Amino acid sequence: MKLGVFTTLMSDKPLKDALDYFASIGIEAVEIGCGGYPGKAHADPDILLNDETKFQEFMKTIKDSGLVVSALSCHGNPIHPNKEIAARYKKIFEDAVLLAEKMGIKRINTFSGCAGDCETAKYPNWVTCPWPNDFLKILDWQWNEVLIPYWKEAVAFAKAHGVDKIGLELHPGFMVYNTETLLKLREAVGPEIGANLDPSHLIWQQMDPTLVIKELGDAIFHFHAKDTRVDKYNTAKNGVLDTKSYSKIADRSFVFRTVGYGNGESFWRDIISALKSAGYDYVVSIEHEDALMSKNEGLEKAADFLNNLLIKDTAGEMWWA
Repeated sequence: MKLGVFTTLMSDKPLKDALDYFASIGIEAVEIGCGGYPGKAHADPDILLNDETKFQEFMKTIKDSGLVVSALSCHGNPIHPNKEIAARYKKIFEDAVLLAEKMGIKRINTFSGCAGDCETAKYPNWVTCPWPNDFLKILDWQWNEVLIPYWKEAVAFAKAHGVDKIGLELHPGFMVYNTETLLKLREAVGPEIGANLDPSHLIWQQMDPTLVIKELGDAIFHFHAKDTRVDKYNTAKNGVLDTKSYSKIADRSFVFRTVGYGNGESFWRDIISALKSAGYDYVVSIEHEDALMSKNEGLEKAADFLNNLLIKDTAGEMWWA
């Protein structure tokens, strides 16, 4: 396993400066945003796909840092009911695939997207319950008329350009948000669909990340190290569905935390061991979204915490057996 980081954390710094800093605190791999919600501060496909000199400079900067690229990320909503928005995110995904092909990378991280409730909808409609029955009709239309057709086309495009691992982040608000929905889409579309598994979004849904890892197995393509602290008192009052601003830390049912500040070392040891047992021996990429800590402090605490937990060597022969 390698310790990585999602570079959007340092979007205010030039790529070289960000990579130098990451390397100085023990980071070994970087996940680079190239459009959509993560932005493209460190990798702009409009430039890198069209200016060979800039592309070679970009690749040299990464090589000189000694770090490897774990994935390109382009999170967005390519099935947004607003056709212009959907087309923009579709292009962002396709540009990320083309850039990955040029870089020799096979992994793209993104969201599944969320459709509206009909052809004339203006906004996404995330269905969370089966009754009244209108919701099931919406869900059937979303999956069979929008989500599955889109991802069949997107996977075909990705495969044609050498990208065979599309890691969908399981995130409420999008149609793939838990174990069941990820596996449902994977079965409908193909093994190129997998998970960019982020425990923080599982924790507040009351899911067990270790069990999810066991269930998904080789469908895990990438992993985000981010924690969540569930406030048992606010949750007891209001449940886990919380639309208050993330800035209202004391009032929310849950908040994102740096790893180790939502759940303890034993919890994260179980996650790392489950990943290893499932055959995942790739990058654990820190995503820092802790509103109580600065960017540097949160990242450095996460790096220190995880460096003691990651299983980096091959176990070798079971000499005691």
